[in-house]
Amino acid sequence: MQQKIADDLNALADPDRTVRLGAVRRLGAAGGSAVHPLIGAMEGAQSDEYRWYAALALSRIGEPAVDPLIGALRSTRDPDFRRYAAAALGHMGEPAVDPLIRAMKGADPALRGFLSAALSRIGEPAIERLTAVAAGPDEELRRCAALTLWGMGEAGIIEMMRSLGEEEPEP
Repeated sequence: MQQKIADDLNALADPDRTVRLGAVRRLGAAGGSAVHPLIGAMEGAQSDEYRWYAALALSRIGEPAVDPLIGALRSTRDPDFRRYAAAALGHMGEPAVDPLIRAMKGADPALRGFLSAALSRIGEPAIERLTAVAAGPDEELRRCAALTLWGMGEAGIIEMMRSLGEEEPEP
């Protein structure tokens, strides 16, 4: 299995798009066993195109990749890696919402921006949880949740205002 994963990681750099997409499908189907090799490959990648295909494979793996990706986001300061890791998390949807919110606690400002971008990408499934956190007792998380809701545009702003007991803004 590890050799197949290694072969598919190499295939992510193949000039043929069909080969790259086949590797993404196989890596996604490999599930949890491909998570750490994919993250390692993304961290060492020399091109954004490679990172994009690796992030796509991670997003297809889904929930088993959430916590390892967040751990890598915390330990890796490379903004290119962080951008693609956050994109993968954003494409995972609801399973990533609570771990992304928890990761904001104590995170550096740049990392918070990437976490917020992932939550914004998730959109509607994240709004209810962000609204609850924005009204919660933890000041740091309240600020992060409020800023993320604000960044989500109209839907997030309306929910944030409702949670504060204010009326919806006029169109």
